[in-house]
Amino acid sequence: MTLHSDVAELLAGAGIVDVDVDDAVADEHVRSSAYQRVISATVSSRTRDQDRAIVATILRDPHEMGSKTAVIDLVDRIARKVTGPAEFRQWSAELLPEIDQFKTEAYRAFIRHRIHDWLFYLAIEDGHMPTPVELAKATDWMQRLLAEESTSPAVLALLADSGNSRKIRNIAKNRAGSRGLSTQGQ
Repeated sequence: MTLHSDVAELLAGAGIVDVDVDDAVADEHVRSSAYQRVISATVSSRTRDQDRAIVATILRDPHEMGSKTAVIDLVDRIARKVTGPAEFRQWSAELLPEIDQFKTEAYRAFIRHRIHDWLFYLAIEDGHMPTPVELAKATDWMQRLLAEESTSPAVLALLADSGNSRKIRNIAKNRAGSRGLSTQGQ
């Protein structure tokens, strides 16, 4: 497969007809924008059966940064769409062999950690109360997301006490305080 045929296949599969394939092949910014539109169409699909093939195709792009951005967007959006941690675990396990195709180890590690973060988030949404040790394994990004979005008083109290940064602790403390909780310091 060539980059041209990969881009053409992705666009056609997503029903995107207003992107010039030659322009996308020649310009990584045009291509990255096209990938974002492909991801939007993919997420909107009722089935997840094409996700792995789409990721595999995107990952053949020689510009790994654009590929990583598209895959992270897919991971984030699917995590927001699934019904719980078990469904996301199964979906992400199917993608891991494709993610291992990244040449850059840091990109593989980043995506694996993002998947871990979302599994952590979804478990909490499903009623799991994390321990401080589990919380410490979550990235600052995920801790901040939890501090901003969690509706669990216990999770907010944990973040207010054990969040990785002052900003995370303060967000959680303020949100917990607005919910009438008491927290034990920062």
